[in-house]
Amino acid sequence: MRLRKLARRGLRGVKLVVSDAHEGIKAAVTKVLSATWQRCRVHFMRNVLAHAGRQGRRVVSAFIATAFAQDDAAAARIQWRLIADQLRPKLPKLAAFLDDAETDVLAYMSFPAQHRAKLHSTNPLERVNGEVKRRTEVVGIFPNEEAITRLVGAILLEQNDEWAVQRARYMTLETIAPMSDDHAVSLQAIAPADLPGSRRQSR
Repeated sequence: MRLRKLARRGLRGVKLVVSDAHEGIKAAVTKVLSATWQRCRVHFMRNVLAHAGRQGRRVVSAFIATAFAQDDAAAARIQWRLIADQLRPKLPKLAAFLDDAETDVLAYMSFPAQHRAKLHSTNPLERVNGEVKRRTEVVGIFPNEEAITRLVGAILLEQNDEWAVQRARYMTLETIAPMSDDHAVSLQAIAPADLPGSRRQSR
């Protein structure tokens, strides 16, 4: 299993894994990484609307959006259950679907509010995958595996740099520090002037 390989290679400190509802993924994430699993909200909504029927899609979508708009996890769960109960008389299968999915779809609500927009779906990863696909298709045929690794590695480095500077769109080390088990990440940033040996070090 890929998760086990990642763990053997040293992956630690994972708090949340976001994916579509693949068979066994939740159990694997919990057992191997000791992390919370978030069911991709975008993929989930596609599944929900398939259950809602053509006439009810807009109403159902609006109902569920009210749960996502809540300020905290407790309020979101209360609203989620109210929605399921409202739908139950006419759409019992959809209500049961909501009952089963509640914990997994709302997992991201237990994380800091400023991060939730980046955590509830796989969209950020899919954008990266799309860029990798686009750039590799331009090349077409690679001479060897090393050439593929170099190109894809360069794309991922570019993406990392973009995430590092776009503070309004992506998470930063400063904002994730309170959730980290890594003491080094939790340390406050030190200004260069305050480092030992600096000429401008304050006394």
